[in-house]
Amino acid sequence: MVFHHQKSDITIGQKLNEDCAVVGYLGTNAYANILFGLKALQHRGQETSGMATYDGKIHIKKGMGLVSEVFKEGNLEGNTGIGHNRYSTAGSKGVENAGPFIISGSIGYVGLSHNGEITNAHYLREELKSKGYIFTSSSDTEVMLITLISEINKYGIYDGIKKTMLKLKGAYAVAIMINNTLYALRDPYGFRPLIYGRTSDGYIVASESAAIDAVSGDVIRDVNPGELIEINEHGIQSVFTMNHEIAHCMFEYVYFARPDSVIDNKEVFNVRYNLGTILAREHPCKADVVIPVPDSGRAQALGYSVESGIAYSEGLIKNRYSDRTFILPDQKSRYDAIKIKLNPIKSAVKDKNIVLIDDSIVRGNTMKYIISLLRKEGAREIHVRVGSPEIVAACYFGVDMKTSNDFIAYNKSTDEIRDAIGADSLGYVSINGLKEAIGMSSLCLGCLTGKYPEDIPPHAKPNYT
Repeated sequence: MVFHHQKSDITIGQKLNEDCAVVGYLGTNAYANILFGLKALQHRGQETSGMATYDGKIHIKKGMGLVSEVFKEGNLEGNTGIGHNRYSTAGSKGVENAGPFIISGSIGYVGLSHNGEITNAHYLREELKSKGYIFTSSSDTEVMLITLISEINKYGIYDGIKKTMLKLKGAYAVAIMINNTLYALRDPYGFRPLIYGRTSDGYIVASESAAIDAVSGDVIRDVNPGELIEINEHGIQSVFTMNHEIAHCMFEYVYFARPDSVIDNKEVFNVRYNLGTILAREHPCKADVVIPVPDSGRAQALGYSVESGIAYSEGLIKNRYSDRTFILPDQKSRYDAIKIKLNPIKSAVKDKNIVLIDDSIVRGNTMKYIISLLRKEGAREIHVRVGSPEIVAACYFGVDMKTSNDFIAYNKSTDEIRDAIGADSLGYVSINGLKEAIGMSSLCLGCLTGKYPEDIPPHAKPNYT
């Protein structure tokens, strides 16, 4: 079979691991609905944005920057389309890494927007190369797409997708466009979220329910782990579900997702509030005020305040035009970004004993700087409480955390971490507390325990720990 990439000035990117947003739409004016969906999911990807639509031929646009910067003007024709936001990762900045990715072949046009990481991409690439397939990048999304095309050509769409799923290892929440039909596909573990809903004139698939709210849609339900959903002009159907052990990513609830989103029937705000109440029970503290690290520490801080009876106050103001810092490529750039990210409210800090609540601590740069900032403004004591357990191991399923040596909790005791960040005391929520707050035990806790739901192929691991 002969195929080629749809021509554009885009080449497929190099980096495998990222946390992203995917959106798919079928109905009147796909462009506008995908645009609003991508804007609602801007927090999941701030480096590049892209969209492809279909009206008998493919229309595609990708670019660097926020959704509003990439799609300043113009329109993409068609009633079926997919979109993608990409999150910044080390060493892979560039428009060449933007999704979605399109291939044209004997069945027409196939497009794919992918959130996750294929851990066995190296082996699949070598297998396909031996069969004569040519690759233009080292992207796992390209491997996934070519594998999909190869299997569909042999077995048809439904069986071809199922055969592809049997070959893929790792995490994938995917919006697929095959000509004018839209598909939603989630890996059997359900690592990454994927949900679909109905609007007044169509159907939408998205990484979070907040995107469905943004287009005035109604949520139907989550795509189940291992499930393929088909959406076309005749309606919507569940094609099949591959039953499997489930391992939802706990980091979605702790950090990535919007608090107003509902993921696998769990409202993210409520989970974070529960984390705060459990933190207050597990790590009580005598203090004057509870202050959150904005933005994702707010719900935890509110829960801690209510449970403990200590007053809640905003004490840090965030520059909303700054990027998230834990994923920046080096220590200096992360530290410089922190300095323009947060500023204290002096009256809320001076002469106060503070319980400082954060959603998580990865490398510790932000927390260390915030503590020094609060002390400079006259805080007497700073007691840090963290709404996730210690992060000690790499993630191989779509979060850019690969270097364990960079994690402040790696090979350190709680007291050593406390001293490193300069806090008066430090407490993390327990793993059991995390499970209780989320309300499920079927979670991927690999970054907390170093034990993963499936074996990690050697080529998915970096050459360092």
